[in-house]
Amino acid sequence: MKHLMHILSLVIGISAMAQQPDKGRNIFIITTDGFRWQEIFNGADSALLHNSAYVQDTTLARHMYWAATPEARREKLMPFLWNVLAKQGQLYGNRAWENEVNVRNFYKISYPGYNEIFTGYADPRFIPNSPVDNPNVNVLEYLNKQEAYKGKVVAFSSWNIMPYILNEERSGIPVNAGYEMLDESADSTNALINQVQNQVAHKHNTRYDLLTYASAREYITQHHPKVLFLSLGETDEHAHHGEYDLYLQKANEVDHMIATLWYQVQTDPFYKNNTTFIITTDHGRGSKSSTWKTHGFWAKGSGSIWLAMLGAGVPATGEMKTNQRIWQNQIAATIAQLAGIPFTTRHAATKPVNLDAGEDTAGLAGN
Repeated sequence: MKHLMHILSLVIGISAMAQQPDKGRNIFIITTDGFRWQEIFNGADSALLHNSAYVQDTTLARHMYWAATPEARREKLMPFLWNVLAKQGQLYGNRAWENEVNVRNFYKISYPGYNEIFTGYADPRFIPNSPVDNPNVNVLEYLNKQEAYKGKVVAFSSWNIMPYILNEERSGIPVNAGYEMLDESADSTNALINQVQNQVAHKHNTRYDLLTYASAREYITQHHPKVLFLSLGETDEHAHHGEYDLYLQKANEVDHMIATLWYQVQTDPFYKNNTTFIITTDHGRGSKSSTWKTHGFWAKGSGSIWLAMLGAGVPATGEMKTNQRIWQNQIAATIAQLAGIPFTTRHAATKPVNLDAGEDTAGLAGN
């Protein structure tokens, strides 16, 4: 009897070990296209929120997003970011504290911005926002070649140009972008998402973010990738159209998506306490009420961005209030460092962001 119990205990132990999550750190990179640092740190902009040229119902918009202080406004707009991430993670880019996150590339539009985020290289060559395969090796591609991450890297993007920026054909990373259909062979939920996508009457270059998010969440549930890139785009779309109310609405929805995704990973044994979120944007926007709709080298403020991190490997230092300057091209090396694998490429590597609290690195990082 004792012998039998010993065998049973061994079997149970082996079974339990087999169900344990992979201990290699998981990395989720989330971007919301063209979302300004001003709204991240100050909430709704009074000059825009009260302007009927940009807001359809200024009274209702004020009820939704306005408060007396920047702290209250930003919490109204992005409650998860300020109630959870800013307390348990790190948040960079509030220029009121001379804490800066800047774009290094000259152009300050989307293709160069996403290239800089993932390759760590501010490519001086101009590649417009068009379907051109990126010649630069990116950190997702690099991780996908490492034993711990091979076949476990995936990307979902609202913008249909992302497969070219990540060079899906060369890299071998699955990139579901735009209104691309999902694989229905083993997942009935994907069939439902495809039905909704097919019913969208006027498809543009940017898919509805909720469809991108639903697609990514279902993939996470079914396949448990270790590295996931979720690229959302409607903040930029509505900004370009001068729809400040919808721009704020989409930012609020992004915050909710991040919150529910964080809850999902923290209640899944595969991901719990072993997953890092890196959240940022590809470029800023014009800093004035007359230029906020646009971005590029011609619009002052387009190179000013922000960076947020939460989870494994990120000290809980909150909003960074030190005199500090970091650069967009440091994000790729930071992703690799959090994965425990140095990122090396043909172009010059940039050092990762120093996640230790309290260091004054103004003017040093990214040089």
